[in-house]
Amino acid sequence: MKLSTKNIQHIEGLRERKKAKTHVEVQKQALRLFREKGYGNTTVEQIADAAEVSPSTFFRYFSTKEDVVMYNIIDPVVIEAFKAQPVGLSPIQAIRVSIKSSYDGFTAEESADLQERTKLMLKVPELRAKMLDKLTQNLEVLTKLTAERIGRSADDLAVRTFAGAVIGVIISVFFHDDENLNANLFKHIDVALTQLEAGLPL
Repeated sequence: MKLSTKNIQHIEGLRERKKAKTHVEVQKQALRLFREKGYGNTTVEQIADAAEVSPSTFFRYFSTKEDVVMYNIIDPVVIEAFKAQPVGLSPIQAIRVSIKSSYDGFTAEESADLQERTKLMLKVPELRAKMLDKLTQNLEVLTKLTAERIGRSADDLAVRTFAGAVIGVIISVFFHDDENLNANLFKHIDVALTQLEAGLPL
């Protein structure tokens, strides 16, 4: 998978960009092996060999095999996009614009890889647990970013509840699209966030 220009703009310094490219190359080879051999039958050693790195180098980039699937270079892009949104936008509007603008820059290959990784996260028990842990971390990040945006404390229950609702919407879309995960994933996320913005009418 090639890193699109938009996806690496936020990475400063040649060293960091090289690290990002290594992350992506290892992930690319891992996904290929998972397709061919199955996730459970693929070892770290096989991934490292396919990516032409040593196992010790693999572990410098990823703590576990699960982390290869979880790695997402887009997260920092979405965060920076959210911070850059005009103050006139509500937090939910800023989130919707940030997600759309970030993922609109995906190449077709990047979109396919994301769909493949999401399917793995939903179907492999250890990856599903890791995904939920990652979403908990995202909840903390979104709580802090929202608090900063509106000038309130990250300990404010209303702020945390808002962030939890957003993460819950994303989880619901992932599981809704479980069997038919496709290019409409982010369209579905935006539709669901629109419903949240409207007060979740049924």
